[in-house]
Amino acid sequence: MAKENINADLLISTILSGIEDVKGKDINILDLREIENTVCDYFIVCEGTSNTQVNAIVNAVQKKVSKELKDKPWHIEGQDNAEWVLMDYVNVVVHVFQKQIREYYDIESLWGDAKTTIIETNY
Repeated sequence: MAKENINADLLISTILSGIEDVKGKDINILDLREIENTVCDYFIVCEGTSNTQVNAIVNAVQKKVSKELKDKPWHIEGQDNAEWVLMDYVNVVVHVFQKQIREYYDIESLWGDAKTTIIETNY
C-alpha cells in the first residue's frame, strides 16, 4: 500500500508539473480516498482559456508522464471538442476544462465531501 501511495504522489506531482508547464489555471486536487464507492483515489481539476490551451495541457501532461514515469493514460475522452478532456490514469483522473464548462458541471461541488487542495501558481 505504501508503494502505491508513493506512486500516486509521484504521478500527481508529474501531472501538476505538466499542467503548470503550459499555464493551466485554477488547479485543484480532490482526495477521494475517504469516500465510499469511488472509481479512483484522486481527481485533478484545472482549466484552460481555449480549446488550444486545453489540448496543450493534455499534451503536456501526457508527454511529461510518459517521459518521466514511462506511463500513459488508460483512457482519454473529450479531445475532439476540447471543452472537457478527461485523462484516466486509473487511480488519478485528470479533468481539463474550459472555464464555462467547468462552471456548468461544477464537479468540485458534486464531490464536496472530498478533501480539496488548491494549487497556487505564480503566473
